[in-house]
Amino acid sequence: MIVQGRARGLSVPETRTRRRRALAQRARSMLYHATLISICAIVLLPLVWMLSSSLKSDNEIFIYPPHLIPAHPKWQNYAAAMQYIDFWRYFGNTMIVAGFSVAGTIFSCTLTAYSFARLQWKGRNVVFALCMATLMLPFQVTMIPLYIIFRHLGWIGTYLPLIVPAYFGNALYIFLLRQFLLTIPPELSEAASIDGAGAFGTFWRIVLPLIKPALAAVTLFSFLDSWQDFLGPLIYLDNQAMFTLSLGLQGYFSLHQTAWAYLLCASVIFTLPAILIFLFAQKTFIQGITLTGVKG
Repeated sequence: MIVQGRARGLSVPETRTRRRRALAQRARSMLYHATLISICAIVLLPLVWMLSSSLKSDNEIFIYPPHLIPAHPKWQNYAAAMQYIDFWRYFGNTMIVAGFSVAGTIFSCTLTAYSFARLQWKGRNVVFALCMATLMLPFQVTMIPLYIIFRHLGWIGTYLPLIVPAYFGNALYIFLLRQFLLTIPPELSEAASIDGAGAFGTFWRIVLPLIKPALAAVTLFSFLDSWQDFLGPLIYLDNQAMFTLSLGLQGYFSLHQTAWAYLLCASVIFTLPAILIFLFAQKTFIQGITLTGVKG
């Protein structure tokens, strides 16, 4: 090492200093990775426990001391759980509501964000500020007025109260998309305008392909909001045949007992769509989260 240090023109103290810095950097890297692995383990523990318990009997779930690996995995719990309630009907209902809600959110929020970010019109900043102010209103504040409105419209007992509001925008998603649009060079839109493209043509041909990462993030967030929504369906749906899966899971609870193993099996399947969507769109989703809000 001394020979190499001298050959490179470094003195012995400089060589030792570099070695110490390299060791310190490696130690910090190991500490960071160990911390991240520990946090991931804590986050994943409930999911692992849910998957493990779904393969146990009801008695084995509550055994003490608990054990993570089932003694005799009961894969038949999944087939039985699907028959215990009208699972696939509820699953299909949830897909319908989530699908139309996501489509409405993408349609309304994208156009609104484009208007706030690219189009010049009087009072734009004031309207945007008012739109952002609605973020401070929780659903519990508007729940009763919305119910009264939907009741007068005759929408109670239908999916319309769960779907139609998505076509009028969401302040959070409008903000995320607007911030992402501000990172796109305006020269691209100006070049399209010079070539004769209108506002919508510029949006469709130039802007929309460039905001795919942000759209992926908004799509995932919107899907999760609609997929796991419990309070909305509880308020507006009164026909059990139209229940979403979040409401249908109550069928595993009864007056005298609860089918815990079946409930956990259904919960595993309930979380799969969101996990699969994230895994397949992980790169685009993370890119959208990272770049959104870079420019204000």
